[in-house]
Amino acid sequence: MARVYNFSAGPSMMPESVLKKAAAEMLDYAGSGQSVMEMSHRSKIYGTIIEGCEAVLRELLGVPDNYKVMFLQGGASTQFAMVPLNFMKTGKADYIVTGQWAKKAYQEAGKYGDAKAAASSADKTFTYIPKVTPDIIRQDADYVHVCYNNTIYGTHYNTLPDVGNVPLIADMSSCIMSEAVDVTKFAAIYAGAQKNIGPAGLVVAIVREDMLGEVREGTPTMLDYRIHADNGSMYNTPPAYSIYICKLILEWIRDEIGGLDKMNELNKYKSGMFYDYLDNSNMFSGTVVKEDRSLMNIPFVTGNEELDKKFVKAAEAAGFVNLKGHRTVGGMRASIYNAMPVEGVEKLIDFMKDFEKNN
Repeated sequence: MARVYNFSAGPSMMPESVLKKAAAEMLDYAGSGQSVMEMSHRSKIYGTIIEGCEAVLRELLGVPDNYKVMFLQGGASTQFAMVPLNFMKTGKADYIVTGQWAKKAYQEAGKYGDAKAAASSADKTFTYIPKVTPDIIRQDADYVHVCYNNTIYGTHYNTLPDVGNVPLIADMSSCIMSEAVDVTKFAAIYAGAQKNIGPAGLVVAIVREDMLGEVREGTPTMLDYRIHADNGSMYNTPPAYSIYICKLILEWIRDEIGGLDKMNELNKYKSGMFYDYLDNSNMFSGTVVKEDRSLMNIPFVTGNEELDKKFVKAAEAAGFVNLKGHRTVGGMRASIYNAMPVEGVEKLIDFMKDFEKNN
């Protein structure tokens, strides 16, 4: 069977060249006579994989030496607890609520201290990013948390929020490695891998060193960033195979795409093509205000629930899968992550034009 175009919000498409390389190395990695899935994470050969993965990540993102890079488990949802347990030092933190995951992070933080929703776009079903200025942020808060790209609602911080002198922490799960980011503007960044940088089961955390060290009393050992940082992500068995795939994907971005600026150009081209079609269609329309549109996740509707269902079913039969919108919002959503080829977007647009003509 031919490969389908997978527009899932995650787990998402991976670069075909990466999958082929992984397949070729499945039984024998680099002449070791074993699969990466089988090898000891303490072995010298696995050390080259995890160290190499960190090196290429630092290179692509320009991560300064005073930031620790950690490869963790439990997905971004575990980070919702790790962040307040590690960083809510005076017991006060502000959250910008721009969607379901931002809301879940905010609710989780409320278990550990005074979490405040400093701004929210819930009033308009999260179709925009609220303007953030220092006057709405408690300047004695321990940190401000944002979800940089909102997978479900298709919004993105196209301008960095101005939070004054409060440390900024970002969940970048659905946009990590899709664009260049100035890491120094953030005290911490975390990202689940299953959108742009690997399989589900891995989360990457990048934390400025001065943020580490003082955890809440009673914090489980496995939820202490300092433990993982001090042990090179090897306090326990890491998600070894996921880290290997992450390394291959990061090398693909560097070597085949040409780095993050080139990756961003490609992402702008793909999403621009799709938004242009939506803006000129008589049947389909986007749901997000133009200035806050995501390059990664594009929700759209026909305005008719039955027609939406008909479209999703017809699209799947034609090889365009996982276009159904999130259960909380309905409609459709095309997630166009790094690995989605240009031709996948072009063919989907052609299919939508035909559907529009016939319906």
